[in-house]
Amino acid sequence: MNIHEVVTAAHQADVKLIRFEYCDVSGVARSKAIHVAQLEHKLLEGVSLTRAQMAINLLETVVDIEGMEPIGEIRLVPDPDTFTVLPWAPGSASVLCDQLGHDRLNWGACPRSYLKDVLARAAEAGFTVQATFENEYYLAREDEGRYVPFDFVDHAPVYSPIGHDLNSAIMIDMIDALVVQGMEVEQAINEYGPGQQEISVKHTDALGAADNQLKFRDTIRGVALRHGLLASFAPKPYPDEIGSGAHVHLSLWDVQGKRSLLYDKSADRGLSTLGRHFIAGVAEHLPALSALTVPSYNSYRRLKPSAWASTTTAWGFDNKEAALRVVSPFYQREEQSYNIEFKASDGSANPYLSLGALIACGLDGIERELEPGEPSERDPARMSPEELERGKVRPLPSTMAAALNELQGDEFLLDSMGDLLSRCYLAVRRSEEQAFSAESDEFEIRNHFYRF
Repeated sequence: MNIHEVVTAAHQADVKLIRFEYCDVSGVARSKAIHVAQLEHKLLEGVSLTRAQMAINLLETVVDIEGMEPIGEIRLVPDPDTFTVLPWAPGSASVLCDQLGHDRLNWGACPRSYLKDVLARAAEAGFTVQATFENEYYLAREDEGRYVPFDFVDHAPVYSPIGHDLNSAIMIDMIDALVVQGMEVEQAINEYGPGQQEISVKHTDALGAADNQLKFRDTIRGVALRHGLLASFAPKPYPDEIGSGAHVHLSLWDVQGKRSLLYDKSADRGLSTLGRHFIAGVAEHLPALSALTVPSYNSYRRLKPSAWASTTTAWGFDNKEAALRVVSPFYQREEQSYNIEFKASDGSANPYLSLGALIACGLDGIERELEPGEPSERDPARMSPEELERGKVRPLPSTMAAALNELQGDEFLLDSMGDLLSRCYLAVRRSEEQAFSAESDEFEIRNHFYRF
């Protein structure tokens, strides 16, 4: 869409307020809304934002970061193609934004620009990426300060008709709201936890997938609120229940997007040599990468052995305990459906940073022609030391602090992010780790529940 088309669409839909939205390094979606009368020129010039805004952590504390003082401004410059009317909020629409300096270039700490830069490097290497985020989330109601799961007293069985019946009205509203914004819904199910749901949307280009992830979270939470409920994408909102992931499914294609570079029908179980190199690159950097893909203090409650969430760098074919699962393709759609599922990912991540870093690591593996070791054929927690060694399987960090230490020691990932963005990310996330480690479990759960 161009500027004129966006303005016309906004007036036709009787939109009054348009949210200029971005995602900060803590994974929190933030926006500044303008009146429709200002839309035409704001689509061109953007909306002002202090440089210090990206130095705010999950608890709304401003972290002292050189280059991010509250002096000077950047601009939230919208991508007109992301304009959508919000079905759950009358008179409202949104656009997703890049953060640019006055020279119209990335000011050094724009997550969306980071993903764009990584995709440009992939294109130079001869491939494009298709991706989607597979989200799990909890529905709950607030009761005297507690978040009570929206479910039957004894919990509807997973994948059950009665579980679908309980949530049918809200699920239909959520699906309709996603579809009208251009997302193609593939499935909707009631999950293992009480009040836990999952909706999967079809893959698209990698930038579109990250954009969709922001829109998806906004939509689910907005529609839930209209039904008098809260939706939480927190990794482990209930310590004694199963966690929620936001697994990334991705595939590699030629620059025209017509031929899969991941699938080779003559190779072992269809995985191409390039695909093996990609997996090896991700696995090599995974301890550091986890600081970006499972980044919050709450994330490490979910990452437990034999919990289908991954605690190692293992990869395998249809192995639900592996961090990198090569998904078995569908009959007569082998090339089109062949993809890798990355399981060390949750809804507290900034999708532009997590997906960009994931692709950057895979690209490193391709450029260096790395080999990933043997695929894990069993749960890594039950593999022998010899099997783990043959598969090059290493443990992932078990705490937020350990993951940040790994990231700080990974020069490749930090260089890919650039100086300002990497310093910002480490400083903001370390401030969160220090704050949450000094507080109670109840404080952690409450402050993660409604922010994601």
